[in-house]
Amino acid sequence: MGFFGTVLGIVGFGIGLAIGLAVGFFLFVYSKPKAVKDAVVRPLAELDSEALQNILPELPLWVKCPDYERVDWLNKFLLDMWPYLDKAICSIIRTTAQPIFKEYIGKYGIEAIEFEHLTLGTLPPTLHGLKVFDTNQNDLVLEPAVRWAGNPNITLVLKLKSLAVTVQLLDLQVFAAPRISLKPLVPTFPCFANIVVSLMERPHVDFGLRILGGDVMSIPGLYRFVQETIKKQVASMYLWPQTLEIPVLDPSTVVVKKPVGLLHVKVVRAMKLMKADIIGTSDPYVKLSLSGEDLPAVKKTSIKKHNLNPVWNENFRLIVKDPGSQLLQLHVYDWDKVGGHDTLGMQVVPLKTLTPQETKQLTLDLLKSTDASDPRDKKQRGRIMVELTLVPFKEDSSISGRLDQINGSSDDDPFNGSGLLSVTVQSAEDVDGESHNNPYATLLFRGERKRTKVMQRFLSTSTT
Repeated sequence: MGFFGTVLGIVGFGIGLAIGLAVGFFLFVYSKPKAVKDAVVRPLAELDSEALQNILPELPLWVKCPDYERVDWLNKFLLDMWPYLDKAICSIIRTTAQPIFKEYIGKYGIEAIEFEHLTLGTLPPTLHGLKVFDTNQNDLVLEPAVRWAGNPNITLVLKLKSLAVTVQLLDLQVFAAPRISLKPLVPTFPCFANIVVSLMERPHVDFGLRILGGDVMSIPGLYRFVQETIKKQVASMYLWPQTLEIPVLDPSTVVVKKPVGLLHVKVVRAMKLMKADIIGTSDPYVKLSLSGEDLPAVKKTSIKKHNLNPVWNENFRLIVKDPGSQLLQLHVYDWDKVGGHDTLGMQVVPLKTLTPQETKQLTLDLLKSTDASDPRDKKQRGRIMVELTLVPFKEDSSISGRLDQINGSSDDDPFNGSGLLSVTVQSAEDVDGESHNNPYATLLFRGERKRTKVMQRFLSTSTT
């Protein structure tokens, strides 16, 4: 029975194959092909917004947001430098990973961990826009929009007792919006001491993972779980206000001086100033600042029109960082409606000559410059009277203690409890108004008003 069954099976297969070939040949020869329709070509102007979004790629931020700058030159630089950056970054990854791998050797039966392949591929990250913030601090703040759809090949080999397990990472995609702060700015190359990075939103990270050649990410439910886990972990460590600080310069080579006190200056009056105008008078005002600052905070008095003996009686406060070397710089100018303002005279006062907590009244002769050999200083330029009080901060700089000092200070001692309040305005969202889209913030503290810069054409903005 088995022999006859085998014969009948072979005969049936032959008959079925012949019938199938005959039917296929008949359909191929006698069937009529369907006519191919021409593609419909329509101008972009006739398409609606939904159709345009489907056919157009994602618009870069420099198109959608006017405060983002186009940085094609930087993308070209990254493209040309990427082969060398790839090798340098991979070398850093190897050096950094070796001590971490050594901690696991000998545990869980692991004999060795090493990279079999390590390359970031041929496609560099792309910047879709760059926003630069103007700050009043000693730093530079950048916000790039980074998109990286790379083709890296990172293969890690774990050698167990009788098995070598390969783990391969490939097809990595990272979309992120970091804030990069270069601070503090210092006069030592590369001109900033630290790089401080934080993420302004949760990043998008996508990648493929193969273990022993099998695609692990194809396991149902695992892909979404890994995505959410990565977002949560990265957000918990680096999402603003969390930061990653990368030191660039040795702290011993960068001396960042902190405020140690306040200098209270009262510009009282000036006497017998020079005649700068044609009508035989001047319109004087005084600028005062402290030396030793990269971007000194310049204070200015009001303008006294047509007066050679002006009286101001105006008070100012300057932040002191090094009373042993800083100088108070006083410059008297003649205000002109058109053109530059003429210099009437100047004078400097070393802070080391002041006694802390004691008010000192000085009447100073105005000079052309600080050069003692300058013959122009022999000309009489007038005099200026100021009252100076140097108030150092107390050692106990706790917030609660400082507030108690300020709240408990008496009117008899106006300098008691002097301190420094530093405020950083980070951002504003959903600002009311459709046409009033040039927002700024105003701060008011104990009668003193400060205003941030104006953010042009924004309802949601970020500033520092």
